[in-house]
Amino acid sequence: MKFLCLAYGSETDWSELSKAEQDMLLAQDELLRQRGALMGAVKTEVTTVRAWSGVPEAANQPFAKLEAPLAGFSITEADTLADAVKLVANTPCARAKGAIEIRPILILNAEEWKATNQQDR
Repeated sequence: MKFLCLAYGSETDWSELSKAEQDMLLAQDELLRQRGALMGAVKTEVTTVRAWSGVPEAANQPFAKLEAPLAGFSITEADTLADAVKLVANTPCARAKGAIEIRPILILNAEEWKATNQQDR
């Protein structure tokens, strides 16, 4: 099963860790990459788009108020949610006063969507 993992954390909290602690946590990220996880870091700038009236409106602020900014994401493969939790528990944001939000992915691309809908018929 695939999981979307959203990593929240601040640069300040990361900077408070020792170089050895940072290296240890980055090594855990590398293990996830070696397992085939798609991983990315994101900038703190955000643009939220709404088109509720049919006309797109863009705002330079997050949609939801967060305790820490979104720092990155991954798409990780694990057998169960419990396994996904174990995989991300020692990553930088989980350990450096941030958090990892894990969401099971139902459909990843158009081919999976088509296959799922054809199986239901």
